[in-house]
Amino acid sequence: MSQNNVIIFDTTLRDGEQSPGASMTRDEKLRIARQLEKMRVDVIEAGFAIASQGDFEAVKAIADTIKDSTVCSLSRALDADIDRAGEALANANSGRIHTFIATSPIHMKYKLQMQPDQVVENAVRAVKRARSLVADVEFSLEDASRSELDFMCRIIEAVIDAGAGTINIPDTVGYAVPQEFGHTISQLLNRIPNADKAIFSVHCHNDLGLAVANSLSAVAAGARQVECTVNGLGERAGNASLEEIVMALRTRKDVMGLETRIDTTQIVPASRLVSSITGFPVQPNKAIVGANAFAHESGIHQDGVLKHRETYEIMTAESVGWNTNRMVLGKLSGRNAFRTRMEELGTTFSSDAELNDAFARFKRFGR
Repeated sequence: MSQNNVIIFDTTLRDGEQSPGASMTRDEKLRIARQLEKMRVDVIEAGFAIASQGDFEAVKAIADTIKDSTVCSLSRALDADIDRAGEALANANSGRIHTFIATSPIHMKYKLQMQPDQVVENAVRAVKRARSLVADVEFSLEDASRSELDFMCRIIEAVIDAGAGTINIPDTVGYAVPQEFGHTISQLLNRIPNADKAIFSVHCHNDLGLAVANSLSAVAAGARQVECTVNGLGERAGNASLEEIVMALRTRKDVMGLETRIDTTQIVPASRLVSSITGFPVQPNKAIVGANAFAHESGIHQDGVLKHRETYEIMTAESVGWNTNRMVLGKLSGRNAFRTRMEELGTTFSSDAELNDAFARFKRFGR
């Protein structure tokens, strides 16, 4: 993999499904997985195989079907979880087990009720067991953004030695801010002796509205995998939005110097499919995939876009799968947009006076 390439790990089918009310059937998950493959997502996290029989069957169906993306199953650092994930992925063209354990003091004390030494021991055992089943193992430090740096360095070094090829640093509760999170990634990459033996990943939640910003800060600091979801779907306030991550990297390649292998023209079809299956509507002002993302009503903006698109558009609607941008005619619209729309409808004006009269009458209706 090129050092300039960012791996896109989509967890719509696992973390996205954890949104209250967003559960999906096996066949619905398979439809979304096929669209993600068409979009050229690198890794599809298909589910949590041990969570239920339905989840196991969905992971298995996706692993049996998808050929061009790696298919991943989540598992806790428990033998039964790991074995179930391995079973679901048995026929995958490219399979990954993603195992995790909490590393923050609050989680270790109150949730796991383990000492730090026990956590390291369990993590190493889990990675070794997963590696006995698949060649591709990812390890996550749950609640990393509230974990102690020294302990993170210790456990990451141990799991890389045990065979983990990807290390995920999640902002599980959406607590991080960009400068701090990027600095954490830099520190880990610089302090861990065997950091060069693994790809570092981030998985950010949006509780403070910073999931995409934190992810991009981490990528700038050296992370090379981003875990995200279509439409930013996910628990509580959601996850980092796939479409925003991908288009930020593409649009600001001048700053980031990085790229993905995503076919961006498949972004809007993926967004619509996920929205229709989950029943979660996309807010109109959502970046990239919202109905208003490429719509213009202000007369000044409309005039600028009609004269030269880049005056108010930093990317084209077509590049993400829309048919075209949209001129919305209303009380804020300008004469140029009105005339252009009327010409599209087959009406032309013989003089400026005729145009001005029609425009004035339109404005009265547009209030």
